Amino acid sequence: MKYDFDRVIDRRNTRSYKWDQSEKLFGDKDILPLWVADMDFESPPAVKEALLRRAEEGIYGYSVSSDSYKEAIIAWFNRRHQWEIQPEWITDSPGIVTSLSLSVELFSKPGDQVIIQSPVYYPFYDVINMNDRNVAKNPLIERNGRFEMDFEQLEGLMQGGAKLLLLCSPHNPGGRVWEREELLQLGALCLRYEVTVISDEIHCDLALAGHKHIPFASLSAEIANITLTTLAATKTFNLPGLQTSYIVTSNPDLKRKFDQRLKALSLHMSGFLAPEAVQAAYNEGEEWLDELQQYIAGNVDYAISYLSEHLPQVHVMRPQATYLLWLDCRELKLDIAGLKKLMYSEAKVAFNEGSVFGTEGVGHLRINMACPRSILVEALERFSRAAKAYVVKS
Repeated sequence: MKYDFDRVIDRRNTRSYKWDQSEKLFGDKDILPLWVADMDFESPPAVKEALLRRAEEGIYGYSVSSDSYKEAIIAWFNRRHQWEIQPEWITDSPGIVTSLSLSVELFSKPGDQVIIQSPVYYPFYDVINMNDRNVAKNPLIERNGRFEMDFEQLEGLMQGGAKLLLLCSPHNPGGRVWEREELLQLGALCLRYEVTVISDEIHCDLALAGHKHIPFASLSAEIANITLTTLAATKTFNLPGLQTSYIVTSNPDLKRKFDQRLKALSLHMSGFLAPEAVQAAYNEGEEWLDELQQYIAGNVDYAISYLSEHLPQVHVMRPQATYLLWLDCRELKLDIAGLKKLMYSEAKVAFNEGSVFGTEGVGHLRINMACPRSILVEALERFSRAAKAYVVKS
């Protein structure tokens, strides 16, 4: 490979959310953190070069968006996802969760039901509950080693009056890439019951070999008209600390409401550094991403093989996208507290404990595999060794 993803970079004492909070969050500074979804890889060289050029200007004043920034976004989605986006459909937002929260506020009313497909990325619950809306769960069905949508139960929620759905595509934590037929069936239901869809597609560029992400809004003009898509280069190119994302919608009414709310909160100004990083990533980071996907696929294969051999009580859902691994640990017979004790006290590792993704995640763990193979190896060895001893002892 041209890029060295095996290189271990010491991120301690860099104000890293992932690496510098182990003692505070988990009780031990020596815990190996494979939890929050950022990568332990450097971003593409072009991103670093673009940021250095911008920083060297020396005056960090108010900034505006550029045509070339939007052109980079449009070209990327046309090239990678065969989705033709118009520049007037794009609005910058500080982050995906900000966009989700604003969308819940704007496109539902207090007390309304908002549909999510659980288990799911835990801020989905926060943006609903903290906006005084009610979570309407459409639990996913695990079948043939993957999550599938329960369309019958989903239609019941829509018949009951739910008018807003937060879609996670590709799915986090299950790593599912929804197929065209599934998305079309979902779109038909949403059109029939006049449900607005907020589609979180932040992991769209991380589909693994043999799987292709399909933007929900690309399915038809009718589906696009009921959809607001939240996107970012941050997961793709490891830029989350730059606090940058954008929304895309062809519906001028949805976009106008979103834009007005951003301005009311004074969140509408362009960042000084982020657009340069995003533009460089989309224009010059494609080769880096292709190699990253190969490396992540290797980590996936290694983790599944290792756990199958050394800890067969743990069952792994093979991801079709993302760099996240969803583990079913229920055969270990540990409750939530027991799993946390196993990780933090016995194994000295930090994975995500599954109940934060919803009650359907109890007994599960999520591992971030966007790290050098040596770190993944050590984490799996620690966990497997500790699990064998701890479960017997318990």
